Amino acid sequence: MSSKTSFPKAKINVVLVESIHPRAVELFKAEGFQVQTMAGAPDARKLASLAADAHVLGIRSKSDVTREILDAAPKLLTIGAFCIGTNQIATDHARKKGVPVFNSPFSNTRSVAELTIAEAIGLHRGLGDKTMQMHRGEWDKSAAGSHEVRGRTIGIVGYGHIGSQVSVLAEAMGMRVLFFDIVPKMALGNARSVRGLKELLEASDVVSLHVPATRQTEGMIGKAELARMKKGSYLINNARGSVVDVDALAAALKSGHVAGAALDVFPDEPAAKGDRFTSPLQGLANVLLTPHVGGSTEEAQEAIAEDVCDKLIKFVNVGSTGGAVNVPEVELPEQIIRDGTRTVRPHRILHFHKNVPGVLSKMHSLIAQMNANISAEYLRTSDDVGYVVLDVDPSDAEAIRRKLADIPETIRVRVLW
Repeated sequence: MSSKTSFPKAKINVVLVESIHPRAVELFKAEGFQVQTMAGAPDARKLASLAADAHVLGIRSKSDVTREILDAAPKLLTIGAFCIGTNQIATDHARKKGVPVFNSPFSNTRSVAELTIAEAIGLHRGLGDKTMQMHRGEWDKSAAGSHEVRGRTIGIVGYGHIGSQVSVLAEAMGMRVLFFDIVPKMALGNARSVRGLKELLEASDVVSLHVPATRQTEGMIGKAELARMKKGSYLINNARGSVVDVDALAAALKSGHVAGAALDVFPDEPAAKGDRFTSPLQGLANVLLTPHVGGSTEEAQEAIAEDVCDKLIKFVNVGSTGGAVNVPEVELPEQIIRDGTRTVRPHRILHFHKNVPGVLSKMHSLIAQMNANISAEYLRTSDDVGYVVLDVDPSDAEAIRRKLADIPETIRVRVLW
């Protein structure tokens, strides 16, 4: 016979949208969870409806999880962003509701870096235009305008996980590497840090962007920045669509000041496969456009699925918040204690609360009043939210949960047994 648990796994409802890799479904089902999937990105009303009954919500980059959606999802325990960015989620509001958000910041690093190098080579050889000419039956065998990347300078804006990988690959191709980042970073190989964006733009034959979507990076590359780029240079944006003013880029391309560009991200992107895509960059010479597929290799998507699922499952089953982007990170052991020849499964109390003095004291007093012994305690705090986990000897767990929920500073309390 199976022992009674605090919440049957078969009742955990996982909702995955935007064609998340099938490996995620396998992993959740292996845990006994119920899984519902959707191929495209739902509109706001549909996403709110799906989230309302979900315990776990999995999205990619096209679904906006707003404050309103979070407020209308009382069952929601956690959110998984099966991608790098989390700017599509109201993470601060989620924290204040005790909903951890997990992402996968490293799993598609290699895929994006490889695409960037391929685009740098393709732009120097005009491969996009030459391919289309051949499809139209035109034969134009000429070396005019074609160059090797060896000996050229690539300027990398944002020297994080992807930017630094691009640096390594580019240097292996014989390129000179410059980079600019607002945070001091250790250069890899012979790469050299520059003092500012202006210096990088003026010195680079290729400018490659690898920055997050923030207020600081919005419109980072506009008319003035494009004018600072070397005449005949190239721009690559595999970061976020908000970073580049595409109208200004189109004008720079038409004038010939910028010789070519490759973009995988755009200010406005279709929600689903088959939807119409329009951009002022369409039809321009030596412009490579791809539909936000920088990290969309089978290897990367499977790795992302495994990474995010592991974090989500550990939080649901154990309470661990390691890798969360918006709540204090607490890594927890399995909920098992060996006492001599016995294996004891204590009750685990997961308590999100406002980070003010006295909350722990109140919790300890309530548990002591119920004659429940605390066998382990884990605590981390951020500016406004604390997360405390208490393992207590088996007792009346539901009564403990009710009493802790009545503490005024409690945001959310869950008990595992």
